[in-house]
Amino acid sequence: MATSPASVRARLQALGITLPPLAVPAAAYVPFVRTGDLVFVSGHIARRDGKPWVGQLGLTMTTEEGKAAARAVAIDLLGTLAAALDGDLDRVVRIVKLLGLVNSTPTFTEQHLVANGCSELIGEVFGAAGAHARSAFGVAQLPMGACVEIELVAQVR
Repeated sequence: MATSPASVRARLQALGITLPPLAVPAAAYVPFVRTGDLVFVSGHIARRDGKPWVGQLGLTMTTEEGKAAARAVAIDLLGTLAAALDGDLDRVVRIVKLLGLVNSTPTFTEQHLVANGCSELIGEVFGAAGAHARSAFGVAQLPMGACVEIELVAQVR
């Protein structure tokens, strides 16, 4: 079920969200790939004040801090998705899948709650079209020491 064109813009505005411009990849990959009606958005690490949001869940960060970091990633993902669609998020039919990686200690078990920071914002922005499949994993480390990295797959028209 697609969200009406005006509602995506209106929801972003109501949430006080301004999407960032397309970021330059930090390694040998592209920010997104479109094939057919799917857009695969490369993993985005959490950033705060323009720098990697460094930390490890269960050691230097709480679940709530991780959730805030995942929400920040969602905003960056939406910025890249908008760039893939020539600025038109109204073309999103459905958010298909999110994959969340959480830099965490071996005993930390709330990766799913951290990833909710991204999932919940996607749901607020896209409504029913934002309901997605998801995986969340704990990992020993992420690029540049980031606390969270998330990738996204969207069906578009």
